[in-house]
Amino acid sequence: MKKRIAIIALLFSAQLFSQAIYEDERYVPETDPLVLKNLDEWQGKKFGLLMHWGTYSQWGIVESWSICPEDYGWCERKKGSNPSNYNDYVKDYENLRESFNPVKFDPAKWAKAAKYAGMKYMVFTTKHHDGFNMYDTKYSDYKVTDAGCDFSTNPKANIAKEVFNAFRKENISTGAYFSKPDWHNENYWDPYFPPFDRNVNYDPAAYPEKWQKYVDFTHNQILELLTDYGKIDILWLDGGWVAKTDKEDVKKGYTQKFAENESGNGFIKHRVVDQDIKMDELVVKARQKQPGLIVVDRAVHGKNQNYLTPENRVPEKTLPYPWESCITSGGGWSYTPDAKYLTGRQGIHMLIDVVAKGGNLLLNVAPGPDGEWQQGAYDLLAAYGNWMKVNNIAIYNTKPIAPYKENNICMTQNKAGNVFLFYLAKEGENTIPSEVVVNSISPKKGSKITMLGSKTSLKWTKLDKGFKVVIPESLRNNLPSKEAWTLKIEAINR
Repeated sequence: MKKRIAIIALLFSAQLFSQAIYEDERYVPETDPLVLKNLDEWQGKKFGLLMHWGTYSQWGIVESWSICPEDYGWCERKKGSNPSNYNDYVKDYENLRESFNPVKFDPAKWAKAAKYAGMKYMVFTTKHHDGFNMYDTKYSDYKVTDAGCDFSTNPKANIAKEVFNAFRKENISTGAYFSKPDWHNENYWDPYFPPFDRNVNYDPAAYPEKWQKYVDFTHNQILELLTDYGKIDILWLDGGWVAKTDKEDVKKGYTQKFAENESGNGFIKHRVVDQDIKMDELVVKARQKQPGLIVVDRAVHGKNQNYLTPENRVPEKTLPYPWESCITSGGGWSYTPDAKYLTGRQGIHMLIDVVAKGGNLLLNVAPGPDGEWQQGAYDLLAAYGNWMKVNNIAIYNTKPIAPYKENNICMTQNKAGNVFLFYLAKEGENTIPSEVVVNSISPKKGSKITMLGSKTSLKWTKLDKGFKVVIPESLRNNLPSKEAWTLKIEAINR
């Protein structure tokens, strides 16, 4: 069954041009008291913004993956002067930096939209797998501030710094996305060898000095971000295949890869390679720069994955550790021309579903080549904001309460013992029913029930199983929000 679920999830993930990340019920708890404090506060924030942005936005293609020589749908090459030739394609792709000129870049506008939506933290792509740096790094010329980039003369050329500063001004916590693999760096993809797949293209054990140079480069870039770019709350590391991998896990990895090949002819789409990036050492140095830093070494089991990140999906149940679903809001992770965005109803219901299961939602919005968001993104965040103005106390700083969901009613609870019931509007349903029946919980005798956004005390009746609450016509005709309505119960029987 687990294998079947994983295969289904993989197919869904591939359709969305993403690398699949699955939680496997393994988690190593953090021990640093300040990190634990920050992690607890992060869990209370519930709603965040992720942004994938780079030169690839000019072509409206999947982020980075088209230069990866693997035979997956998300690695397809369709742009450039000669997409049928890999070397020509990579040259055209890397030349995109010359014409990258997002003159409408206005991070203050994004930050205000995110704040209105109720987002409490953000994660921005400082560097994706292609190695293009969206900040003024000292360790690479492949960057937005290099003289070879059209945008380099713009006062806002140091994009990551501008983004972080704009969001901090709105009191939104900042997170730096950073890719551990760098397909532009000569010590990861050595130009002497052709790249085979997403992995390093030489044997790190055979060329230890070269690999050490790459480790130093990676550490230097991350520490640079944590030194020169203000307060960073989350270090969000991608590229989980770049990790220390013991021989037994390498063997298991290859067994899995061969099993994926139904032909049985021995071909695998990508290898499993031990790539020890010295993460334990890096995290110690990182927290010397930024005490209490939350580190998310995605898809790498161990103490440096402070929370787990199921990708482009919501788990079916609560999970026994801190977690965050990272999900696209429209199109793919990167800018997609004519992207179709989630409706307000879809987005709000997804947030409620995630929070009721104890997780956070990190919603991705992809800026375009001109530096703007599409109108669909602004419309979606406005819908979130309109709803959150009324219902946010049932979202922030809440915990799951069993059974988490009953039919189309989700549940959360706060530290004061109040329980919130979210009635999720069904397709075409514009008002809450006149009577709402809940079987799985029961209010304490004398408890007051209200709808958030209304001061009206609602009549309720205890049933053999659960209770029934009556919604008066006057309230049903003047509901305080759309998409979902929240009932607040003062206390329930335990």
